[in-house]
Amino acid sequence: MSETLSRDLFPGALEMMILESLRRQPAHGYALVQHIQQRSNNLLHVEEGSLYPALQRLLKAKLVKAEWGLSSTNRQVRTYQITALGLRHLEKQISSFERMFEGITLVLNPGESSA
Repeated sequence: MSETLSRDLFPGALEMMILESLRRQPAHGYALVQHIQQRSNNLLHVEEGSLYPALQRLLKAKLVKAEWGLSSTNRQVRTYQITALGLRHLEKQISSFERMFEGITLVLNPGESSA
């Protein structure tokens, strides 16, 4: 399943999860992977081959910023932090996702529609 994560998620889903994770606190790549996996009850497994390109896209768009530092194990790590622009972008993406999810739910459960 982990190899097909990027194909199984809608476009922008990984970036949205990264931004939401960073909204809670700055983190390095491995911590982001762990957070997404834990919050999804191990349903989602993010590979480095998907994570780091997504982080680069977020950096390029100025939705996150990064700085080098030392981890608790004294290793050099790049820690990412969401920017104000990233917070605004995340709010828009969540709103858009909620509308899309509502529409999908209505299609999949037509008997529950109030129309």
